[in-house]
Amino acid sequence: MTIRTAVIGVGSMGKNHARVYSELMDTTLVGVADADETTANAVGKALRVNTYTDYHEMLEKERPEAVSIAVPTSLHLEVATACLETGAHILVEKPIAANLEEAEELIKRAKAAQRKLMIGHIVRFNPAIQALKEKLDNGYLGRIYQIFCRRTGPHPKRILDVGVVIDLAPHDIDTMRFLTGMEPLRVYSETENYANSSHEDSLLGTLKFPEGITAGLEVNWLTPIKVREVCVLGEQGLFRVDDLTQDLFFYENPDTSGEPWSLLKTLRGASDGTMIRFSIQRYEPLKAELQSFIDAILQDTDVPITGEDGLAALRLALALIESGQKHTVIEV
Repeated sequence: MTIRTAVIGVGSMGKNHARVYSELMDTTLVGVADADETTANAVGKALRVNTYTDYHEMLEKERPEAVSIAVPTSLHLEVATACLETGAHILVEKPIAANLEEAEELIKRAKAAQRKLMIGHIVRFNPAIQALKEKLDNGYLGRIYQIFCRRTGPHPKRILDVGVVIDLAPHDIDTMRFLTGMEPLRVYSETENYANSSHEDSLLGTLKFPEGITAGLEVNWLTPIKVREVCVLGEQGLFRVDDLTQDLFFYENPDTSGEPWSLLKTLRGASDGTMIRFSIQRYEPLKAELQSFIDAILQDTDVPITGEDGLAALRLALALIESGQKHTVIEV
């Protein structure tokens, strides 16, 4: 059995959704839609699939069973609703919606239609993050002390309707929730608008989780090079993930219990422990993400990243924005 798939919004991210659907064994790409005719035609020609500028027409003519939605955030609820009304399961690129009310409404409509709703938090599917999660769950690090995520780079000119927090922070918020299996208790942030006149373009934030775990988050559209990094500090040392290269490193705390002279220890300070670079089987995270979406449809199982996950990430991102605006701690 193959699933008829389509993509609405085939810009920088959506065109890759379309490409992957054309490659998966369990899917047949039946159409792509984009308000920009040139963009739609370019993707359609490359993948030899029908193109549309009106997604309603595509839904009516092609009747896809699963649709990826990669349109501007402000249009998520409108487009998703149209897909659900034609009976399609939907994968909505993060963030789930522009605000909490729309996110809750989208979840409600998907449940009423008895269709799958998955949110595109692609970082979870990075093989290095998956390996890190497995090692944390197996107690490799011992007690977790801190998590720090850095997601910085130049401003993508295509993003006009939201600021950097809504655009980037949900990735790392979801990663923190995924790695800890917990919800934060409170957040605090400092936001600035240095170069983008309409929205914030920089955030430094703190999230306090149960069990004494403190998480830090840096996102901006100001850094001239792209950085995607996750660090987890704990009893046994430090894990570091380079999201771009799919590398996982572990820096072990040195064993100083047998140090003969306390004075020598003081003079030498903290010494470096062993560094391990784990062997990671690399693969395309988007392909793994879309395959999991299709598998959930075929097997009628829960999607790995639910609408509720998307709602939680959005709620925390909005709380970080509120904290930056009010210069106060926000209980969540």
